[in-house]
Amino acid sequence: MASPIFCAGPKSRREFLRVGTLALGGISLPEVLARRAAAGHSSHETSVILFWMWGGPSQLETYDLKPDAPSEYRGPFRPISTNVPGLNLCELMPRQARIADKLSVIRSLHHEMSAHNDGSIEVLTGKTPTVPDATSQARSEHPDFGMVAARMRGPRRDGLPNYVGVHKSPFMTVPQYLGLATRAFDTGDPSVDKFSPPNLTLLGGTTSDRLIERRSLVAQLDRYRRDLDLNGSLEGVDSFRQAAFEILSSNAVAKAFDLASEDDTIRERYGRHRWGQSCLLARRLAESGVAVINVDATATNDKSPHFSWDDHASAFDLGVANRERLPQMDQALSALIEDLFDRGLDRRVMVIACGEFGRTPRLSHAAKNFLGAPSQGRDHWPQAFSALISGGGLRMGQVVGATNSKAEYPSQNPVTPQDLLATVYRHLGIDQEHAFIDHAGRPVPILPYGKPIADLI
Repeated sequence: MASPIFCAGPKSRREFLRVGTLALGGISLPEVLARRAAAGHSSHETSVILFWMWGGPSQLETYDLKPDAPSEYRGPFRPISTNVPGLNLCELMPRQARIADKLSVIRSLHHEMSAHNDGSIEVLTGKTPTVPDATSQARSEHPDFGMVAARMRGPRRDGLPNYVGVHKSPFMTVPQYLGLATRAFDTGDPSVDKFSPPNLTLLGGTTSDRLIERRSLVAQLDRYRRDLDLNGSLEGVDSFRQAAFEILSSNAVAKAFDLASEDDTIRERYGRHRWGQSCLLARRLAESGVAVINVDATATNDKSPHFSWDDHASAFDLGVANRERLPQMDQALSALIEDLFDRGLDRRVMVIACGEFGRTPRLSHAAKNFLGAPSQGRDHWPQAFSALISGGGLRMGQVVGATNSKAEYPSQNPVTPQDLLATVYRHLGIDQEHAFIDHAGRPVPILPYGKPIADLI
């Protein structure tokens, strides 16, 4: 696999600068390193993998089935037992059922944002939108937790980003006052043949062999440093020059993204579909120390009609959609969790699977689905939804919280998105009370309220 971002041989000054700033939005590597080191960022090696099910997966078809509810509530699937007494899952999740002792289920998540983007912003940033937007066109006023982690961790000497969106990152969250350099690095679809993430080669699609003349590159760095004027930002750059050089010449990036190096049996175990290979890539990135990896778990593939988990009654009802999605989700997540435990990474890596809200307990109906049968669906419901959590050194094999008999509202131990994020920040070693300065010069705490989930700790 070609080495990222550089090529051998002489470079023009313009080409070199273009290469050196490609991955960081136009600012120089030494400048970024200097600024972030001065801010005193953390160097923890813990990671969080979020299996992000945008659209709102139904709690009644995944982790909180209600088989004794009236027929207009309970849905098309039945619960199955797991290897943890009292923890039941959907019948389409047999693999997760077999490893339930390595995961916990939160059944009492809730908030008040009923539009997709608003709900996503609430869950991913921990901050409620100032003005709710029912059209789901909103963009966040604050950075999400991956952007926060990227800022707090600072750049890595090996060139790997600290926030990665596998396939793509959530589109409704923006860095705002943290700057563009904290945005997720989007990988593209890792299940495609000869997968190679974008932007790890020279502009124009040029690839190259590994850098041969490293000393020559260092000399160019010295020469260009003397020529540049970045308003004094290069003062003291010598202490960061080597770090910048390591980023440009690192093999760690290419190695972490090289799925072809995985044994075929491992790739088959995860599944040769988008979600399986996305979770495998996420494991490789977490193993390499990337702070936050967001797995885009919307469509199972580009041709799927089930482009999200937004299961309103329609031509493709929730029974049809979930029979496609849940087996792939089950395979990918169970393989990821087992792999992390087998490799001794379960304390260092936390896995979360959730969406922005749940679905209405009462089923809605359309006249016919594409098979000519009555179509069932559920609408948006933020008042109760579920999440899977695994690893992170937390207590596994349990259910946190409960909902009432129809999965309408939390009835025990209600959990907010802020509580979930407080648990995440605790794992990442980030002080949730740390404040950033926004564009108006005001201090904004990372997470103004919310406490780590006590039952998991």
